[in-house]
Amino acid sequence: MSFALITQASRADDKKAIRAAVADALSDSDVTRLIVEPRVAERFAPTLAEEADTFLDQVVAALMTSERLDVEVAYVSAEVTAATRRYRLPHGPAARELAENGTASPVPLIRDDAATVVLGSARHLGAEGAKLHGESYVDSERLFDGEVRSILIEPTLEAPGLRAQVERFLLPGKWFAGRAVQTGGTNIVVEREGVVNERVLKRSTFYRHVTDLLLVRP
Repeated sequence: MSFALITQASRADDKKAIRAAVADALSDSDVTRLIVEPRVAERFAPTLAEEADTFLDQVVAALMTSERLDVEVAYVSAEVTAATRRYRLPHGPAARELAENGTASPVPLIRDDAATVVLGSARHLGAEGAKLHGESYVDSERLFDGEVRSILIEPTLEAPGLRAQVERFLLPGKWFAGRAVQTGGTNIVVEREGVVNERVLKRSTFYRHVTDLLLVRP
């Protein structure tokens, strides 16, 4: 096995730079594993947990769009993140040890209709702090119809691939598992790994990609 290290030398959401780094790493035909380490250069602010997961998302998205999900991915995060919790991954020195010596196994890969990968969490929200107005389904089961605070979406380790719930201030809603969650409405904005895209949509879908991610896990 031969691996290449992908480290963060620009913004975590710099798709062009990250895709170029992934393409460069895979130009060596012997590389079968990418070790993703969100380590920023000195000129950048310290990496937060959400930024680390965003960087991982972008690396995996680059593999997905280039049809190279045959390459294994290992995640070396300095701290606990939503993605490390979701996939039960270590952080710090233990993550490095696992990345170099662990075994990869397939896990469902969750993406949205903008070809953006989510390995931590995502939300459907209402624009400008308003309630989300519309309806949402997980596969054929309806989550809500009307107005809610937000919809929380998380990948899962096992099939069918994701789960979603209506978020409330007091009691959380019931989790619904499925292959896809689709929200339609009048004022949808999408949050990915804690970062909100302010573009207002009428429809947004997260769903399981046809090919799984080969993730190095304990």
